[in-house]
Amino acid sequence: MNAIAPHPQPITGNDLAERVARVREEVSKAFIGQPEVLDQILVALLAGGHVLIEGVPGLGKTLLVRALAQALGCGFARVQFTPDLMPSDVSGHAVYDPKTESFMIRRGPVFTNLLLADEINRAPAKTQSALLEVMQEQQVTIEGSSFPLSPPFMALATQNPVEQEGTYPLPEAQLDRFLLKVLIDYPSQADEARMVAAVSAGRTAADFDLSQVAQVSSAEDIVAMQLGTAATVVDDAVVQYAVRIAAATRTWPGIALGAGPRGSLALVRAGRAQAVLMGRDFVTPDDIRDIARPALRHRIELAPELQIEGQDADQVLHALLAKVEAPRQ
Repeated sequence: MNAIAPHPQPITGNDLAERVARVREEVSKAFIGQPEVLDQILVALLAGGHVLIEGVPGLGKTLLVRALAQALGCGFARVQFTPDLMPSDVSGHAVYDPKTESFMIRRGPVFTNLLLADEINRAPAKTQSALLEVMQEQQVTIEGSSFPLSPPFMALATQNPVEQEGTYPLPEAQLDRFLLKVLIDYPSQADEARMVAAVSAGRTAADFDLSQVAQVSSAEDIVAMQLGTAATVVDDAVVQYAVRIAAATRTWPGIALGAGPRGSLALVRAGRAQAVLMGRDFVTPDDIRDIARPALRHRIELAPELQIEGQDADQVLHALLAKVEAPRQ
C-alpha cells in the first residue's frame, strides 16, 4: 500500500463529482448492470463505511470488488470464511524466528485497502469478531500490540441468503457496524447477455479481463475524496429528518427491534455521499430517503407475525418512509 500524506487536501465540488463519475465508469466496464448496487458501494466508500453484500453465488460480487480496487489503485485482499477459519488467519499472528531467536509479526489479509470477506456467515462468531476492531478502530491488535491500518480501509462482506445450513448469523453488534447492506439480484436478460459476450469473447477463462478497467485514482485520492464528502453541507432540518426516521423504527408496528443512534448517523453519513453522487455539495431530504433502506434494513428486526406473512425489511421501511414527514425544500 502507498503511504499517504498526513493531512491530504480535501477534494470538493465539481472535481469530486468528476472523479466519482470516472470511477463509476471504469467499474461499470466489468460489473455490468444493476447501477444502483455500484452506486451504493460508492456511497459507502465515500462515507468511509463498510458494506454487507447479500446475494446468491455467481452474481459478480467478487468481480465488483476486484474491479473497484483496480479503478481506485488500492490494495485488495480476499478471505474465504469457513467454519475452521481462525481469528489469526484474518488479523495475523506472531511467528518465532529461530535465526533471530525472537518473534516476528506476520500480518494478516486485513492489512490492505479493500478487504473482501467472502461468505462471512460461514465462520463462527469468534472469527467474525476479529473484524470488529478492524472495522471500528482501523487497527489490529496482535500479541498485545496495536498496528494501525493505512487508510483508506473498507471491508466488504458477502453472505448467501439461501444456504443457511452450517452458517453462523452475524450478531446485531457486528451488523450495526456495516454502514450499508446492499442486495444483489439476478441481472436482466439484456445485461446478462452483455456480460456473457464480454467474458467469453475469444477467451477460455470464466472471469472478466480486468485489464480493461483503467486506474483512475489512488489511495491518497480516496482519502481526499472522503474528506471532501465529509464537508458536504447538511442542514439542521435534514439532520432532524434522519433522526425522525431512525426513531420511527423503534415504535413502528411490526418492528421488534429498531435502529439505534448509529442508524441516524449512518443516514447522515450516507446522505452526504449520496449528494456527492448526485453532483451536489449539500444534502436534501431525498438523499436521506434514497439511502434509507440500505442504511437501515440490517438494523431492524421484524416481529415474528410479519415474518410469517412473508414481509421483509424493505417493505416495512417503504411504508415507514411514506409516513415520516420530510422537511420542505
